[in-house]
Amino acid sequence: MAHINLLPWRIERRKQREREFFMQLGAAAVAAVLAVLVWYAWMDGRISSQNDRNTYLQGEIKQLDERIAKIKDLEKVRESLLARKQIIEQLQANRSQMVHLFDELVKTIPASARLNGLKQTGESMTLDGVAQSNASVAEYMRNIESSPWMGHADLRKTENTHGDSRLPYVFGLDVALSRPKSDENGDGGDHGPASASSAAPAAAPSNVAQPAKAATAAAPAKPAAAPAANGGAK
Repeated sequence: MAHINLLPWRIERRKQREREFFMQLGAAAVAAVLAVLVWYAWMDGRISSQNDRNTYLQGEIKQLDERIAKIKDLEKVRESLLARKQIIEQLQANRSQMVHLFDELVKTIPASARLNGLKQTGESMTLDGVAQSNASVAEYMRNIESSPWMGHADLRKTENTHGDSRLPYVFGLDVALSRPKSDENGDGGDHGPASASSAAPAAAPSNVAQPAKAATAAAPAKPAAAPAANGGAK
């Protein structure tokens, strides 16, 4: 016998589909909310991690700034020490310069001139004095330029003041100082005795014959001196 369903099954099926749709929609909404929460938590974690990195980098940068400041202070101290070292080396190198300069001033000045004052500024020297004539000043300039410790001399002034009958000319010179190559190399005046001693053996062979002759000439005189000694003993 056939069964006939007279209930409104289409309406029931539609209601069931609506329930399934709303359930799927709710599940999708819940999944979306969960996804948003997970994404927010992940981004919050990344932001927190980046903030921690920034804090660490700021601390390291601060330490590096302090080290850089210390390095700059050390560089300033180093430059100051180098400047002092250069000054000491310059003083050490110029230690004997004034002695040689005074010696050269005595050697180069002619008898017809006299110095009234001198002043050294760096690698130059200013000389003021009086002379008998312009020829004496020219001779003094030539002597200065031939000196190993003084270089080119510029005539700053020369005039006849008629003040002193013996030294009427007043002159002023600007002299550039120089240094011998041997003294620049630190060998200074140590080569003078060595050169003299080396020159002595070179001159010795030419004079070898003369001492021999002198010895042969002095040999006959010894017997004459012996009787006198004996006589003195008697």
